[in-house]
Amino acid sequence: MRTGTAGGPADREGPDHVVRGRRVDAPLLLPHLPGEVPFGFIGRVLPTSEPADLRLQLHRIPVGRALALLSSAEAVAEAELSTGDDREGARRSQLELEAEGAHALSRRVAAREQELWRVGVSVHAVAPTPSVARRRRAEIARRFRALGFRPRAPEFESAWAADAPDLAGTERRPAGYWHTLHTDGIAAFFPFVDETVLESGGVLVGLLLDDASPVFLDRWSQASHSWGVFGATGSGKTFFTALTVLRSLWQRPGLTVFLVDPLGEFPGFARALGGSVLSLGDSAGGRLNPLDPASANGDRAEKAGRVAATMKALFPSLRDEESAVLDAALERLYTRGPDVPVLGDLLAAVESAPGPTGRLRSLLEVFGSGSLRHLNGPTSVDWGASPTVVTLTGVPDAHLPFHLAYTLDAVYGRIASTPGPKLLVVDESHLLARDPVTASFLDRLVRHVRHFDAGVVLLSQNPDDFLGTETGRSLLRNLRATLLLRLPEVSAAAGRFFALTPAEADWLPRARLPREAGYSEGLLRSGPSHLPLALIASTPEYEFLSRALSGARAPEEA
Repeated sequence: MRTGTAGGPADREGPDHVVRGRRVDAPLLLPHLPGEVPFGFIGRVLPTSEPADLRLQLHRIPVGRALALLSSAEAVAEAELSTGDDREGARRSQLELEAEGAHALSRRVAAREQELWRVGVSVHAVAPTPSVARRRRAEIARRFRALGFRPRAPEFESAWAADAPDLAGTERRPAGYWHTLHTDGIAAFFPFVDETVLESGGVLVGLLLDDASPVFLDRWSQASHSWGVFGATGSGKTFFTALTVLRSLWQRPGLTVFLVDPLGEFPGFARALGGSVLSLGDSAGGRLNPLDPASANGDRAEKAGRVAATMKALFPSLRDEESAVLDAALERLYTRGPDVPVLGDLLAAVESAPGPTGRLRSLLEVFGSGSLRHLNGPTSVDWGASPTVVTLTGVPDAHLPFHLAYTLDAVYGRIASTPGPKLLVVDESHLLARDPVTASFLDRLVRHVRHFDAGVVLLSQNPDDFLGTETGRSLLRNLRATLLLRLPEVSAAAGRFFALTPAEADWLPRARLPREAGYSEGLLRSGPSHLPLALIASTPEYEFLSRALSGARAPEEA
């Protein structure tokens, strides 16, 4: 039994915790602080949802005493430098930094730009039982270690760490509790960092989970107008995207929207807004001619390269010599004509090519008499009014990358020739990330559309689909904002690429789903900000989208 200042006579002390009433307090000390941490890191290591307390004791050190401490520290470092072994390069560099740092801080303290403080720091995991408290403390310690701290649990000193402070700071504390920090060092521990994004003219993206502050983003004010949305099935990607498009149309009535939709998620949404639907899954829905040079603004050499990429999406087993024959046939086709070639013309060009073309001709016969023969002809679809959904329902999985590639090529042409702001949504975008050729095309599209006052929204289940290649990583780097919804897990590669804290990586697989909370939770990365959000729709928005997004399926995606 131990009587503590804070808890009264009923407190009980275990070897590494204190029990006060029904609350178990498992303290953690931070005896070693890293040289540098991001401002506001505590809010990420210890989010408001974490059952833990951060306790800081601050005692200002008088200026005279502060200058004496800094002078002493500088003198100790200089003395060690003068007597140290020159061969100890790392230690010598550290001493030089300590001496320079103490000297620079002395000048700032003397100029009243900084102050020195005696600071007590402890973190307290709170739980109803000792075992749960220890488990929570171990997890918190892991997060601190990831940032360069060396935390420790005070053995048989828990009450000294947990006791309430006195006004003079003379109470007994465990070793490693007290630190001497300057003003900026203390500011780094401040847990409430206002990272709210309120970009003028932006659309409401969501509400901060911490305090329900609204987050507004204006894609058109940034260097890149493109975003990425990643999340598991049922995490709310479709609903969030439709909601964002809806709000963007309200904000910019002249916005032209294209939605490339392999699985048929958005046709009802487009029709509800007076838009059009192009169904390319079979011949009944019309045809986009994959060889039409109009999509390249008449640049026939550029179009030849794009057609080669789309063919490699359909035939990933093409050998180098077959690819060379195909490239040569396309060059002849776009050099000699006809003005608007069709797939039958490509078949004829390959037929007349020299060399071993038997296997290539057999593969391309799918356009002559096979399952894709309906694509052999001029474009017959009418793009219609915006929003325009291009749906690929009914297309075999093996053919989806090919259909996506030539469809995006055609949409790119429409974007280049349509005045005003445009927005392109690409669902199931991972299908293009699998092959280096189509991934490169998608990367170029994301980088170039801003020149036509356009942005892209990429939807996929997992960012890891893009992280395996340099092209995929380049694409992700060119997205202005990335929304990470519930993920089955966060890989080490994703954690490093998105600079996620351990707490963020642990939270994403537990972010709440619409069926659990009535709304989605996600982490928005916009510039340097990492913002945990609730993605909330107003009642009119929710009712409209619930009707528009495939009837009964929409509420689950709210």
